[in-house]
Amino acid sequence: MLTAFGFETIGVLVGDTYFLDPVQKSGQEGPERGVRLEIRLVDRGEPQGSVYAGVPIGFERPVWRVDLFGSLDAAPGTLDRAHHHPRFEGWEPGGRFFEPELSADPLSWLAGQLADPAALLARAGVPADRVTKSDERGLAAAAPDIVATVGRMLDGVWHGDLAPAPAEPVGGARVGWL
Repeated sequence: MLTAFGFETIGVLVGDTYFLDPVQKSGQEGPERGVRLEIRLVDRGEPQGSVYAGVPIGFERPVWRVDLFGSLDAAPGTLDRAHHHPRFEGWEPGGRFFEPELSADPLSWLAGQLADPAALLARAGVPADRVTKSDERGLAAAAPDIVATVGRMLDGVWHGDLAPAPAEPVGGARVGWL
């Protein structure tokens, strides 16, 4: 499942994700699944035809990501692998940052991050003139809806409706939009 929130120059994408052996670091072996949220730059094109034609909209490169993941062998609701990536280098995320508050109360942590888009984007290295003040206000105003969407997706993951494992055995997999 993928849900998008679009503003003029930034957007938020939320999707369920399943990884088979994503990192293979000590203590993080084995499958994980959960909900991924990315803030991305948005590219809005010109209508492709008449004034009534559809407008191309592109959710371009990510600038910030949070992964609300738990290992498959953990109890539902356990986010033992929850982390965030405060910066990207092009399309590649920077290192994983683990915060106790993120695993303990992910929705409150996320709400706190989204409440101050200017600070979040500055930490992500996005130039201040790249995002409009209107976008920052819009993101802050939409934060409760975004957090509610993440909560519904987490419930779907924990109940087994979202982030399914691949039907066939595979050597490595990432299933999901993000």
